[in-house]
Amino acid sequence: MRTIILDAASLGSDITLEPLQRAAGDFIRHDYSDPEQVVERLQSADIAIVNKTVLTGAILAQCPQLKMIAVTATGTNNIDLKTAQARRIRVCNVTRYGRASLVQHTFMLMLALAGNLPAYQRDVKTGRWNNASNFCLMDYRILELEGKTLGIVGYGDLGHGVAQMARALGMHVLVSRRGEQSNTTDDGTPRLPLHELLPQVDVLSLHCLLTDANRNLIGATELALMKPTAFLINTARGGLVDEAALATALQDGKLGGAATDVLSQEPPVNGNVLLDLDLPNLIITPHCAWASQEARQRLINLTADNIRNFIDGTLKRYVV
Repeated sequence: MRTIILDAASLGSDITLEPLQRAAGDFIRHDYSDPEQVVERLQSADIAIVNKTVLTGAILAQCPQLKMIAVTATGTNNIDLKTAQARRIRVCNVTRYGRASLVQHTFMLMLALAGNLPAYQRDVKTGRWNNASNFCLMDYRILELEGKTLGIVGYGDLGHGVAQMARALGMHVLVSRRGEQSNTTDDGTPRLPLHELLPQVDVLSLHCLLTDANRNLIGATELALMKPTAFLINTARGGLVDEAALATALQDGKLGGAATDVLSQEPPVNGNVLLDLDLPNLIITPHCAWASQEARQRLINLTADNIRNFIDGTLKRYVV
């Protein structure tokens, strides 16, 4: 089957795509695909491989040969799943490839906030330590995470990994409950409705997919429920947080700090209200929590497995 990858460059240059080539046979690589190029490139494809390239219903309707979309990610909000289902196009994502990388990044952000690392680093660079009257600087609050409460929204593979690390640091863990979910998780972690969880947490960490139902899940109302010393960490999707409300909360001192690896538009070509802030308790990283070399190569290997299994008829995991 002819297999075309539309955005190979988004996966980095320090990994090999050979597993995809071996699985697909007839393999065509494009590093980038502008929106107006997508239909032309996919009209002869049986299998499309995409990371963040958007495949709308209108695009899928013009690709009559397309049988499978292999998403080199976990999230599939860039794919019109309803149209794919109607056209019998199998959509397959990849999970459990980036747990170690993302958990590590989440705690890098959490520890940086807890230790006020940006503020202390800034003071060292500007020479305040050189001119200090004491042997050390301790102008900014340093929070011990041991004994503090972590709230997790989204308790899949990544949420479990973050919970495991938090417990190793001596933190208490609570999980957000939605709908008719039980009061405890499968590992016994307490579940609480979001409005009950938020006032209790010292750190809130987001690990859920973005859907229409949870867009702006954390807005002004939710931020107001949190302790003014609490931290918000988002390594999931930018649209989960009302960025304007978060900026206001930080500026008004209503939140202890925030760290996000994601924004509502990526790359932020039109700017972003959070990028306009110059605050030591706001950390922004460029959607790189998933991007260790090991995780990205694992992602390619698992995508190749999905394609191979689709071709030989043994594919079991799929979104649609």
